[in-house]
Parts: sequence; C-alpha cells; structure tokens
Amino acid sequence: MVAAETTDIVEEARRRHGLSPTATAALGRAMTGALLLAQLLLKTPKERITLRVEGTGPLGGLVVEADAFGHVRGYVKNPRAEVPLREDGKLNVGELVGAGALRVDRSLPSGEVYTSTVPLVSGEIAEDLAHYLWQSEQIPSAVLLGVRVKGEGEVGRAAGLLGVGGKGEGGGEVAGGVAVQVMPGAKEEVLGRLEANLKDLPGLTPLLRERGLEGALEALLAGLGFERTDLRALGYFQNEIPARFRCRCNREKALEALVFFTPEEREEMIVKEGGAEVVCHWCGEVYRFSPEEVRSLVAEVRCPDCGALWLYPKGDGTLARIEGETCRCGRKVELPSETRPQA
Repeated sequence: MVAAETTDIVEEARRRHGLSPTATAALGRAMTGALLLAQLLLKTPKERITLRVEGTGPLGGLVVEADAFGHVRGYVKNPRAEVPLREDGKLNVGELVGAGALRVDRSLPSGEVYTSTVPLVSGEIAEDLAHYLWQSEQIPSAVLLGVRVKGEGEVGRAAGLLGVGGKGEGGGEVAGGVAVQVMPGAKEEVLGRLEANLKDLPGLTPLLRERGLEGALEALLAGLGFERTDLRALGYFQNEIPARFRCRCNREKALEALVFFTPEEREEMIVKEGGAEVVCHWCGEVYRFSPEEVRSLVAEVRCPDCGALWLYPKGDGTLARIEGETCRCGRKVELPSETRPQA
C-alpha cells in the first residue's frame, strides 16, 4: 500500500496555472494518482509515468508526469474552465473532463515507451485509473482520490492512498484516496476481513479528518498485520518519500524552444517586444530573453519533454534529423519546417 499527502503540490499547481476550483480538483486527483502509480508500476528510478486525459468537456484535457522520487508536474488545457456543482454540492470533475480516453505512458531509461490507452469510465479520474489498472495489469482494483478546495479556490487538503481491497468515498473537509488491488493468490479470509473493515468505516473523509493518513491506513488494514515499510534503508531518513511539484524545464531548454520560430519571426519579437518570452506549459514558469540571447540560437532542435536531439548540425555542416516520427519519450517529432509551435 502506498499513501501520499499532496496538499502543497496541488496548491502549487493551482497557483502556478491559475486553476478554477474544479480544474484544481481534476489536476490534483491526476497528480496524486500519478505519484501513487509511479510507486506501484515503475521498475527503476530513471523511469517516468505520464497520464494523458483527453475529454470532450470544457477542461480540454490534462497531462501529468511523475517519477519514483516523488516528483510530479502537470497542466490542463483550459485552466479557467468551470462547470456547475453536482446536485450533492460537490465539484463535478466528470462533467468538466467529459467523455474520452486515458493514456498512460511508461518511459524507460533506454528510450522505450510502453503505452496503454483505455476509455474514460466517468472522467472523475479515480475510477478511470482503476479501469486502467484492470485493463493493463489484469488485477481488480479500486482507486479513490480527492481534493478539498476552499471557498476562495485554495486547496484545503489533498491526498491519495493505494492499498489492497475495498471501496471508499470522498469529498468534505478533507481529501484522500484509496486504491485497492486484489493480488493473485489472496486468501479468502484476508479479503473477507478487508471487506469487513471497509464496511464498518464511517467513510474515508471523516477517517482522514479524525486520524490522518497513517491512522486511515491502520483502520483499513486492521487485523491484517499492517506494518509500514521502512524506507530509511533506501536513504529516506524520515521514513517517507518527499513528494513535490517539480518541473524539468530550465532557461536553456526555454531558449531552445525558440528554434521553432523562423529567424524572421524571432527578429520580429526583438523589434516588437525587445526580446522574447517563453512560458513553460508544464509549470507556468516565464523565461525572458534579451535580443543577444535570441540571436545566439543555432540550428538545433530538442524534444521539449525529454531533451532528445531532433535536428542538429553535423561536422560537415549538414543537418542530421532524428529517425522516425516519434521521440523516445513518446512525443510526436515536430520540426520547424513541418509544423508551427504551440503556445
């Protein structure tokens, strides 16, 4: 079982992207889910997992990336999109996302990418991740994720739990999540006790409010010999993996992104704006460049996601192009002569 407290992460995402309350809930659930899946599915420290939700709703879709070190980043296409509350007064994430598909990419250190795509079940993120786990891993799973958004839009509390067995509910003053995976060979008495524990619980939200994340895990696994994994042997001396919003963008990568513009267009930026400005879609960081920096660009194109070279000058002065139409990270190769850059 893996548990994650993600309040600070989701609040930073809300602040960086200027998210509406329901967009905050959608992205927050996806970021929490990606962190948890990274701990369950990634085999080596250098792997990454990417969740892409494409829906017909006003959100327009979202993308989240996480690694096994607890780093996560993400964005939505329409950050200010909003829909009315559900009849029960809760945020209607499903309507904001709409019908569509969930794509999960697992990027390996070798450059290989394993991709699975499943239809969205509800657009509420948790059920969609559970559906993915069943389809890809063939293990019955249940996932619950939640984000509490205060009246002014700030994140009150967000968390996610992954475990073995059961069901749950979310919403209210606190937020949390549970994922249940019935492993092959699980004994009937274990499943029976787990089902009984879940049935007797007053609900996940009050449990988290009263006992916190650790207490929730103890209650869910009562009588099953629950012991927390000692992470100190892996170098985590506080016995937990610190989760944080962390983007891989930097000033050098942002400058290289300007290669997608023609020299004439870059010169026009200098004339009209006194330089150039690049905004990272993953984290909203703004990079500004002087005319000298813009004019220093060479004929080199790198993948905006993983940094792999797509186009670069060889020693004889000719240009070498990446083979194929897909980068090692799964992104479609886009060169200046083939496409226009996206804002």
